[in-house]
Amino acid sequence: MSKILIRGAKVLGGEPQDVLIDGEIIERVGAGLPDDDALVVEAEGKVLLPGLVDLHTHLREPGREDSETVLTGTRAAASGGYTAVFAMANTFPVADTAGVVEQVYRLGQEHGYCDVQPIGAVTVGLEGKKLAELGAMHESAAGVTVFSDDGKCVDDAVMMRRALEYVKAFGGVVAQHAQEPRLTEGAQMNEGVVSAELGLGGWPAVAEESIIARDVLLAEHVGSRVHICHLSTAGSVEIVRWAKSRGIDVTAEVTPHHLLLTDELVRTYNPVYKVNPPLRTERDVLALREALADGTIDIVATDHAPHPHEDKDCEWGAAAMGMVGLETALSVVQETMVTTGLLDWAGVADRMSFKPAKIGRAAGHGRPVSAGEPANLTLVDTAYRGSVDPAGFASRSRNTPYEGRELPGRVTHTWLRGKATLVDGKLT
Repeated sequence: MSKILIRGAKVLGGEPQDVLIDGEIIERVGAGLPDDDALVVEAEGKVLLPGLVDLHTHLREPGREDSETVLTGTRAAASGGYTAVFAMANTFPVADTAGVVEQVYRLGQEHGYCDVQPIGAVTVGLEGKKLAELGAMHESAAGVTVFSDDGKCVDDAVMMRRALEYVKAFGGVVAQHAQEPRLTEGAQMNEGVVSAELGLGGWPAVAEESIIARDVLLAEHVGSRVHICHLSTAGSVEIVRWAKSRGIDVTAEVTPHHLLLTDELVRTYNPVYKVNPPLRTERDVLALREALADGTIDIVATDHAPHPHEDKDCEWGAAAMGMVGLETALSVVQETMVTTGLLDWAGVADRMSFKPAKIGRAAGHGRPVSAGEPANLTLVDTAYRGSVDPAGFASRSRNTPYEGRELPGRVTHTWLRGKATLVDGKLT
């Protein structure tokens, strides 16, 4: 059946409306629409959002299929309400050539659970010594516009300047993992009271803030776009706020886990809380929430970082850094931003769909829920509240920091260009 009628949904949290999908397109939006022999989805009390877009996902393929694949990662994305994800370049081999980004792009097309837009590496092998094939990746079938050495910082100022100059020619953006490596050697967690008490190597806020300060100045000098990955400190917020006040073309993201969790959790020595950048203080968490609400931080991005069991179920010092996040992101944002009154659902749509699609130039995504637009949609039961059970995840990995935690909201349906990828909470 090519027509679907979503009946009585609160579009972006507003008044209940019906949404009629015909094929890949939204045909009509309004109250009391006839079903026209369509498949009817009863959505009374639920919130309908544009399909979510994640600008920062690790799909691991090629090379680390033991932790995630494009198939399992996009299934996780659909489960979380995403219709498009941007796949980071730190694969094996690194996505630093047209051939590798095209491989990832085509795998996404084949599996069909969400659109996959590869992110190209800034430097060859993520080594920071030589620019990667930025132009060739942009001109490839994948049409790469976002470049990042995420997992590593482009710490050489000359290299960063050259990258910004290069991508300016085609309107690209460099997404920086802000971490001064010399200030974080041996770092295990946020530098502060807790690290001192636990005797773990501290990761100072200035290691992030100094790189952001340098890069916004470089972006201003070059007249290019820079995006700050997983911003995590109150000081970083102030630097980005200052840069925007000067008209510098900078955008920034925050992860769900940095909106909710603090370094106090590291007292458990549970490696599930080990992440890069590290969990920060309650003061930082509150500053990040306020910055997301007032627009200083533009978007929420998951930094979905799957790892196999053996890489996390070990002593803290040997454990890999990272958390899975695609399937819990919207619930954490509801808990930290909607329940607290800092954002309404229209604001959530802005930070998790409209703006990330604009930054990454994801064609057909982040569009209004209106007639004539692609039917990329997410239906959310916002009244639901339940305990997180990673055993039910679609992701191949289970390294979630929320196991057993009660969170609100549940994605019940996801549509990618009118095709249901999730129905009643189950993948199609």
